[in-house]
Amino acid sequence: MSLSIENEFPETETITAAIRFINSTASHIFLTGKAGTGKTTFLRNLAKRTHKQFVVVAPTGIAALNAGGVTVHSQFLFPFGMFLPDRSITEDFNASGNYYTANTLARKHPLNSLRKQVLRSIDLLVIDEVSMLRADLLDAIDYRLKAAKSNFRESFGGVQLLLIGDLYQLPPVLKREEEAQLKPYYKSPWFFESKALQQDGFTYIELDKIFRQRDDFFIDLLNNLRNNKPTRQDIEELNKHYKPSHEIQNLQEVITLTTHNRKADELNQKALGELKGKSYTFDASLEGEFPENMYPLLQRLELKEGAQIMFTKNDNEGKAYFNGKLATVISISDDEIEVSMAETHTPYTLKKEVWENKKYTVNTFSKELDDEVIGTFEQYPVKLAWAITVHKSQGLTFDKAIIDVGEAFADGQVYVALSRLRSLDGLILRTHIDPNVISTDRQVVSFSEENHRPDELPVKMKVKQMEYIHHLISKTFDFETLLKEIAYVRKNKSEALEFEEETMKPVLEQISITLSAETDNTQKFKRQLISLLHDNQREQLLERIKKGSDYYKNVLLQASKKLLHHLEEMKKQKRVKGYVTSLTDIDQLFSKKAEEVDKALYLTEAILEDRDHFDFAKLRENRTGERAKLLEEIRKAIGVKPVKEKKSKGVRGSTKKKDGEPSTYDITFKMIEQGISMEDIAKERDLAVGTIEAHFAKLVAEERVSIFKLMSKENVMTIASAIKDLPEGSTSKDLFDKFHGRFGYGALRAVMSYTTLTSLQEKEE
Repeated sequence: MSLSIENEFPETETITAAIRFINSTASHIFLTGKAGTGKTTFLRNLAKRTHKQFVVVAPTGIAALNAGGVTVHSQFLFPFGMFLPDRSITEDFNASGNYYTANTLARKHPLNSLRKQVLRSIDLLVIDEVSMLRADLLDAIDYRLKAAKSNFRESFGGVQLLLIGDLYQLPPVLKREEEAQLKPYYKSPWFFESKALQQDGFTYIELDKIFRQRDDFFIDLLNNLRNNKPTRQDIEELNKHYKPSHEIQNLQEVITLTTHNRKADELNQKALGELKGKSYTFDASLEGEFPENMYPLLQRLELKEGAQIMFTKNDNEGKAYFNGKLATVISISDDEIEVSMAETHTPYTLKKEVWENKKYTVNTFSKELDDEVIGTFEQYPVKLAWAITVHKSQGLTFDKAIIDVGEAFADGQVYVALSRLRSLDGLILRTHIDPNVISTDRQVVSFSEENHRPDELPVKMKVKQMEYIHHLISKTFDFETLLKEIAYVRKNKSEALEFEEETMKPVLEQISITLSAETDNTQKFKRQLISLLHDNQREQLLERIKKGSDYYKNVLLQASKKLLHHLEEMKKQKRVKGYVTSLTDIDQLFSKKAEEVDKALYLTEAILEDRDHFDFAKLRENRTGERAKLLEEIRKAIGVKPVKEKKSKGVRGSTKKKDGEPSTYDITFKMIEQGISMEDIAKERDLAVGTIEAHFAKLVAEERVSIFKLMSKENVMTIASAIKDLPEGSTSKDLFDKFHGRFGYGALRAVMSYTTLTSLQEKEE
């Protein structure tokens, strides 16, 4: 038997269209498709294909981990319960249940500055496994984004949504008592009933090329199951594959797909218990923050010789296995596990793998969106695999499997289970298929039929692209958000005014006056651009955008100089922490506005010329360099040392120390200065080497330690050369994969920081 995950799929017209809708429109997008059409691959490659800054969220911890993102609740700081889109609800509404509203989010669960900055920095929000997301939670996201962006005119505060999922596979969870509370506000719990999503609408894109199956008869049968229209012939054909228990029990190298966790666990534990020989247990190693709901595997793995296991991760280094590959344990001890791969029977010695929990941040230096690893889970990447639930089999492909769906309880379970198979030849039924357990929510079928209009996508794209350019013009050359934020800070943060000279206007007032003086100009300029766009005067439009961009970049630069100078001065004062935080928020808004103005011409030109590729790496590099030079000049002028990046909670260790105690980074720093190697530091501090490498990377980024203190020049140059070859938007994960694990993440991130700093210094010189 052979198994494989959904690997890299060929580009199709639909995939190309989806990328273009993301890059050249502001339209919300629902990207869907049958099992095996490449939704996971699309998300995995998105960072390499879009110029937009985005974060990825998912409804559950495991879904977030698989998508390389974070959970909805952690990113948006939602309490548990139900969001009611009703501002008229009184304070005592919680008496009848666990609910919250926009008012209670604002008062009781406000976002801190760091979370707010992340949301302000994004252009695109990706929600994976959106079928599990209820409509009320999507409306709660809408409120958070509107509040963070100070934009209540547009749905989701003007942030574009990319919703990925299959409504036929994973339905939203709704408790019976919650259903009555939702009913006055929503027709159903499905995400597409969200009031915010209905405000501006969305584009429905269905990936249409099935890569898993090749048999047209089987594809048609699956489509009938999916659409809740199985024929008698379909059921009869499926039940031909039923086998009694005495035939199934002797099958080797085959996995059972069942409906309940209880049944899968029973099958696995029964099979393990029947094996003779010693039982060995292996505990996962946890570092930093890694909540239990995100564990990719059981914390304690129990194995015996003869146990059937399945790999749960891809081998990016040696390509020896992939997520879903079956194997059998052939020898085992306390510190070594050897397995025999299914089909080939090739022996392989297991190695532990690391899963990362991360959070999104805004880089304090460049103001670009970044992510930080805050916890790790290290374990052998395998699990017992005589059985697995249908839910956990998603994303896997089987040539042969035992299907046990006699107790199917959720819409789409039978379809999902059968769609894991490449063909009917590999189907083995433990129980007969009962037509009564085949079900699909009629609302889902109706929604899909109503919105799936592939022939209309080309025309819709042209319309949405023109709307996007109009949106760019209106949004980019407008300082209203900046003025609102400055006004809010001036009204609520008076603690710093005593430090300003009496003979001059407060700095924020000066900046506000400068920006306000441009209001008439910006309005006139926007009207002129929109007129040129409507008249299809492309050359004149691009020429005016260029001149306007150059002018407003200078306006923003002069205002930023005053702001940064004021910010650095305030950092020297005491008892103004809240004010400094507010200034930092304004600084981030200025950086985002500078990015928008910088990209306006090139983005408009690319859309009008119908180009697919958008590369803004050079613009971003120039902005970062100019900012670094400006900061250096200001800090020298006022006589302060370069500000170190604020310590954040690192893997295995927190910077939250009592007064006078050094942080975990300070301890590592002192030991590095003493000439102790990373391996010895890790041993002495009882930490993983990877944790010390992460400390080293942060210390390099802060310019506290020379990278050559612990890394050879040869290795640094090797990694630096590879960084240059990577495309825009590449991450440390891409770099790790490029070297097939030759260097650890800490070393790679240290060199990434080093190359950024070196590039900036070269520009200054």
